[in-house]
Amino acid sequence: MIVLGLESSCDETAVGIIEDTADPSMRMRANIVATQIEEHKPYGGVVPEIAARAHLDKIDDLVHQALAQASLTLEAVDGIAATCGPGLIGGVMVGAMTGKALSVVTGKPFIAVNHLEGHALTARLTDDVAFPYLLLLVSGGHCQLLLVEGVSSYRCLGTTLDDAVGECFDKSAKLLGLGYPGGPMLENAAAQGNAKAFKLPHPMQGRAGCDFSFSGLKTAVRIAVAEADKPLSPVFIANMAASLQTTIAAILADRTTNALHILQKDGVAVSTLVVGGGVAANGAIRTRLTQLCDKHHLPFVAPPVPLCTDNGVMIAWAGLERLRLGLSDDLDVRARPRWPLETLKGENRA
Repeated sequence: MIVLGLESSCDETAVGIIEDTADPSMRMRANIVATQIEEHKPYGGVVPEIAARAHLDKIDDLVHQALAQASLTLEAVDGIAATCGPGLIGGVMVGAMTGKALSVVTGKPFIAVNHLEGHALTARLTDDVAFPYLLLLVSGGHCQLLLVEGVSSYRCLGTTLDDAVGECFDKSAKLLGLGYPGGPMLENAAAQGNAKAFKLPHPMQGRAGCDFSFSGLKTAVRIAVAEADKPLSPVFIANMAASLQTTIAAILADRTTNALHILQKDGVAVSTLVVGGGVAANGAIRTRLTQLCDKHHLPFVAPPVPLCTDNGVMIAWAGLERLRLGLSDDLDVRARPRWPLETLKGENRA
C-alpha cells in the first residue's frame, strides 16, 4: 500500500509518500518540503494570506517532485491523504482541494487527516511504537498531553490555558531581536548562555493536573527586556535564551510527570513517552524528557528532527494508518480551522 500525503496547514508546503513495509527505514519514499521563511521574515511571523498564496504557487510542483523522488506515477498510489485541519484555513483549503482533485482524477480513496494526528502517529512510522502511549504534543499552536489509545482514539489529559509553548519561544525570540523563525534561533543563542542567569516564573509547576500556561513566562521575558540596557548585549540575549529554554523544559517535564502519575492511578500502562510537534526538535527539551523517562524506566521516542516540524510524510502515514482500517472520506468533507484530536472517535466528517 502506498499513500501520498499533502500538508499545508501553516507555513510549510509539503508532500510525502509512504509505503507500507515492515522495515521502518524503508517506508519513506519521498519527503519534499518548501518553507516560506523568506516570505514571512519581513513581518516577524506567519501572515495567513501570504501563506495561502505560497501554498497555491508551490503545491503542484511539489507533487511532481515527490513522485519523481519515489520513482512512481500517480496511478501507482493507493490513496491520497491531505491535512483538512486544524490550521490556517486558507492554507488548509489549498491542500485539501488539491488532494480531492487528485482523488477524483485517479479514482483513489481520499483520506482527510487531522494535522495533529499526523504528529501523534509519527512515532509509529519511525519506531513502531505500540498503543497506548503518552504523547506530549508541542508546537507553535498547540501544547497538549494526550493518551494515544489508537488511531482516532485520544484522551486529552492536559492542554494550554493560554499560549502554546512554541508561541512563547517565538515571541520571546522576537523580543530578544533574534528574528524569524524564533524557536531555532533562540536555541542557538541559548547554547552560549547561562541558564541560571535569570530566575523566571514556572507557571502551573507543582500544581495538580496536566494543564499548561505560558503567558506569564512570556510576560516575564518582556519585562526583563524592557528594563535592560539598550541595545541588548549578546551576553544578556544568550543568558535569557538559556534561562527561558531551561524553564520551559522544566515545566514540560513537571506536567508530563503528573500525566504519568494520573495514568498509573487509572491502571493504564503506557508503552512509551512520545514527544511530537515542531518544538520537539529542541535539544534541551529532548534531554530533559529523556532524563524523566530514565527515572520512570519508560522508553522515550522523539522522531528525527525533520519529521517533528510540519511535513507531508506524517500526513501520508496517518492516511495509511486510517486506510489500513478501511477508513476514507467523502469528497464533501470540510476543511476546518479547529479540530480537537479527542473529537475524532466516532466522528461523522461529512
